[in-house]
Amino acid sequence: MSKQKLELTWIGKEKRPKLEPRILLEDPERSYHARHRVTENDTFDNRLIFGDNLLALKALEQELAGKVKCVFIDPPYNTGSAFTHYDDGLEHSIWLGLMRDRLELLRGLLSEEGSLWITIDDNEAHYLKVLCDEVFGRPNYIASAIWQKTMSVKNSTRHFSVDHDYVLVYARDATRWTPNQVAASDKQHASYKNPDGDPRGAWQSISLSARNQYSKGLYSIRAPGGRIIDGPPAGSYWRVSEEKFWELDKNGEIWWGKDRNGIPRRKMYLSEQGELTKAPQTIWFFDEVGHTQDAKKETIAFNSTDVFATPKPERLMSRVLEIATNPGDLVLDSFAGSGTTGAVAHKMGRRWIMVELGEHCHTHVIPRLKRVIDGEDKGGITESAGWQGGGGFRYYKLAPSLIVSDRWGNPVINPEYNAAQLAEALAKLEGFTYAPSEVQWWQHGHSSERDFIYVTTQNLSADQLQALSDEVGSDQSLLVCCAAFHGVTAAKASERWPNLTLKKIPKMVLARCEWGHDDYSLNVANLPIADKTEPAEEPEPAPGAATRKTKKSAATSTGQGGLFGENEE
Repeated sequence: MSKQKLELTWIGKEKRPKLEPRILLEDPERSYHARHRVTENDTFDNRLIFGDNLLALKALEQELAGKVKCVFIDPPYNTGSAFTHYDDGLEHSIWLGLMRDRLELLRGLLSEEGSLWITIDDNEAHYLKVLCDEVFGRPNYIASAIWQKTMSVKNSTRHFSVDHDYVLVYARDATRWTPNQVAASDKQHASYKNPDGDPRGAWQSISLSARNQYSKGLYSIRAPGGRIIDGPPAGSYWRVSEEKFWELDKNGEIWWGKDRNGIPRRKMYLSEQGELTKAPQTIWFFDEVGHTQDAKKETIAFNSTDVFATPKPERLMSRVLEIATNPGDLVLDSFAGSGTTGAVAHKMGRRWIMVELGEHCHTHVIPRLKRVIDGEDKGGITESAGWQGGGGFRYYKLAPSLIVSDRWGNPVINPEYNAAQLAEALAKLEGFTYAPSEVQWWQHGHSSERDFIYVTTQNLSADQLQALSDEVGSDQSLLVCCAAFHGVTAAKASERWPNLTLKKIPKMVLARCEWGHDDYSLNVANLPIADKTEPAEEPEPAPGAATRKTKKSAATSTGQGGLFGENEE
């Protein structure tokens, strides 16, 4: 009997997509950098990726596994509201399945000291918490912070005025994750005063009694006003010996109250505290981290005609990064929305990657980032962060699917791929790092110091393979990906050239993943309607997406039949 486990179940949970690990293509026309370096800490290798975020995460997996310090996501809340930028009304089972697939990839990208932060409302928060327990492990749950997102009560509500969202926090490994202290609030600073004109400056008083037993902590005290204090409160002890107490009093470090007859308290001076900080707390009030109206005002600054419906304030994002990261750390947001994460990370000197599929990537995110880089964004945390501009980002889009169908329905390499893109794509599929050598023409990538990959659309002869084997040498190995080879069988080839492994394109990759599936988005229009009694079918691609690509390839792939083996075994 298999061991049972506690888990959250839903319709279609067993369905898992076989994702294609796409390559990323930079569009230099959309990339943007400051004209000059503002500080030595400017970051230029940030990335904005336009495309389906599940495919984008898969595309980043090989390069960034274990390297991301902080993941922040603000996914659709599944409230059923008609948002302009997100179709947010998904059936619970489909929503959980889509989130599970993304969370598993995000966990793999996090470093051992990394953490995941998710903003969510209570419509799905509790399901999501159990799902995250399953993906990350319950011991790695850190906290559910409450963000007070509104300033006023909604008296028109039928039941309760909902004033908060949650911020779920998980560590990749809770035993290795240590949160940073957060800066003290204005209220905490205001608690330091100087009512007696102490030359050492502002102070606040703390109790001199404690419950820990202390052999020298029981004695009576006579206050300056004449009151006799028999000792500390019942069940407690003075924190210091009698000798130390009167030494502190002599130095003016004891506060007796305005009438100088109160219970003595010790002064703690602001000047001695260094940078005033506090441990992160689980209630975040809007006066400290902002509210939704703040966020909308911040987005209006760069797009006043199409206000993003559900932005997050910069101070909220700043609080997350203050706790979870340090300057130079890598931050990832795969639901970029209006671009708050990238804007704040940039101002705080963190490196960032954002992914966004919606057109607001171009109408909201890019204009916002340009203002940040040019030093023209005066809102949000600009002043508190001392931001003056600088740095930049590179804009990428996902490459189209590597495999399409020719006019006879046979799988062929997508004709949109050039030679370099094909080499990079096959290197990724085979687990190699794409790094073309400037010296050895046959080294397109490597998996170790002596194991390489070579990709060609040629039909290689035995003589060509012999020459290639001679160049590689007996102390190295080479994976050869070619359209076909002749003059020798695959079995004989491994005997004749033990340093070569031969694979045919595209046959070598056909069973690896789902080809031509471009949209795994949380868009209800692209998903099946979940039946309550039968298992949910796998999501279909967006209407016309795969068909358009197939038609295009059929029109342009006439010359590829021989190269990519329409008739090859």
